[in-house]
Amino acid sequence: MKYFWALFFIFWPIVAIVCCWIAPSQGWWFPGAPEGKMGGRIEDLFNLIYVITTITFVGTQVGLGFVLLKAAMKDQTQKAWYSHGSHSLEVIWTIVPSGILLFIALYQLDTWRDFRIQSAAPDQVQNNPIAVVTARQFEWRIRYPEPGRVFKNKAEVDQWVRNPEPGDLYSVNELHVTVGEMVKIYLRSEDVQHSFFVPRLRIKQDAVPGMAIPIWFETTQMGERELLCAELCGWGHYKMKARIIAETDEEHHSFLKRLQQEQSYDGVTKLLLATPSSHKKNNH
Repeated sequence: MKYFWALFFIFWPIVAIVCCWIAPSQGWWFPGAPEGKMGGRIEDLFNLIYVITTITFVGTQVGLGFVLLKAAMKDQTQKAWYSHGSHSLEVIWTIVPSGILLFIALYQLDTWRDFRIQSAAPDQVQNNPIAVVTARQFEWRIRYPEPGRVFKNKAEVDQWVRNPEPGDLYSVNELHVTVGEMVKIYLRSEDVQHSFFVPRLRIKQDAVPGMAIPIWFETTQMGERELLCAELCGWGHYKMKARIIAETDEEHHSFLKRLQQEQSYDGVTKLLLATPSSHKKNNH
């Protein structure tokens, strides 16, 4: 029994190494390769931290196991040895972690600047938001500007984000974007804190009540990708799912036109809804 705890703490680093080794092939990581340049850069940061934390965990567990094993092998008739510590070791294990954290902080600056700082956003999206996405228990509400709406400046964008206009279009749990284009949305919350998470794009941003937070991203493939809430927001958190649909520019305009017709329908006039063939396929 005296060797149990030593072997116990040596066992877990072995499990950690095996799990880290086979995780990508078993789908225990993100679902599929990252989409877009920004997705790849964010994944690189994940991988860097993944490697650092794995090495740290394995090292500390092996060290703990070694100390316990050495104590278990010691002659129990010998007197105990007391140590007042080592000033050199204290300095080392203070400086090394601090250096690692400083390295991570500096290494990620370029990525987070391009992903989070508004002045670094591409020119084509600065005053051209495609939607306001409002999180609420337990759904995502999408508000698009009226087709043809042009924003002259940032002040006009901010005014539109805060105050809906009569021509705005609405949908629930379905955000349509144009494939191959950088797009910008504003994220809001109607009640509690939520988190806008698109695994394939590696994008994650909290939706905070009282704030309108801009996000810009690019899809590179046609089709659907999952949008989840990654913040425990109440009893229905598990079902707060939505879709981001990447489509051609023509399909996107057809979708907005169809949405506009649906919302303008007076119940009398004949309603002609042209559904793109790609949407028909998705529905089947």
